[in-house]
Amino acid sequence: METIVMTLGQGSTNDLIKQLAPYQIHSNNQYVSFAAKRGQTTVLLYQSGKIVFQGHGASQLAKEFGYLEETVSEKSKLSNQMALIGSDEVGNGSYFGGLAVVASFVEKKDIPLLKQLGVTDSKQLTDHKIRQIAPILEKEIKHKALLLSPQKYNQVVGPNNRHNAVSVKVALHNQAIFLLLEEDIKPDAIVIDAFTSDKNYKKYVQKELNQVNEKITFEEKAEGKYLAVAVSSIIARNLFLENLEHLSQQTGYKLPSGAGHQSDKVASQLIKAYGLSSLEQTAKLHFANTKKAIALSQKH
Repeated sequence: METIVMTLGQGSTNDLIKQLAPYQIHSNNQYVSFAAKRGQTTVLLYQSGKIVFQGHGASQLAKEFGYLEETVSEKSKLSNQMALIGSDEVGNGSYFGGLAVVASFVEKKDIPLLKQLGVTDSKQLTDHKIRQIAPILEKEIKHKALLLSPQKYNQVVGPNNRHNAVSVKVALHNQAIFLLLEEDIKPDAIVIDAFTSDKNYKKYVQKELNQVNEKITFEEKAEGKYLAVAVSSIIARNLFLENLEHLSQQTGYKLPSGAGHQSDKVASQLIKAYGLSSLEQTAKLHFANTKKAIALSQKH
């Protein structure tokens, strides 16, 4: 999914409404003065004069109106001039700990602070740095953070449960964005760091009670392109680390992040100390680590 931003008057965009009139669609966004969809590309003209092309083929359609292909860094710079909701999750690949999902709203006025703090993809930051700047972001940036504890995760994810590993993330992202939009904010766009296809997301989100009506863009490695997604990745990482630390204190064992052999080893120690039920409170049971841990715990 692509997102291209232009300004009315740039290139040949003054004729945009006339040329796209046959493809006009309705938009619920009160700040959008004109909306159209041609092929798989949605075009939104905001009252401010900003034009957003979204979807597969966005750059191709934008080029018809005089858009010149830019470098990745230029695209990132341009996208960060927009008011964006960015959503990301942390913990889905870790056996121990919960699943944290955060949606954040970043405006142009927030950018100086974010650059001062060194905000970037949380995978590029040390946990120490994340623990330092996350509390500042939580205070200064509008966001909604959701944490699904391991206990709750195991109640809703897995065989015979409501969710699988993908649909539960769809539910959490949708709810976080929904709650953020309820604060009467007006984003130019909504971006989720892609963890599934647009088709899959729409299939699963139909089952949710609260649904976001605004268009959502899915982009791979979005945390490295959009500050709003980077903010969410940092807050989510901090939330996940806090949960992991809390569970470690409860059990008396240092629970590792990830799903490697060290997780198998610690899980087997928990089974020996407290029984299999201890994993229901601390780990994601449907991971292959559970069977490995059980096998390890049975060895003398």
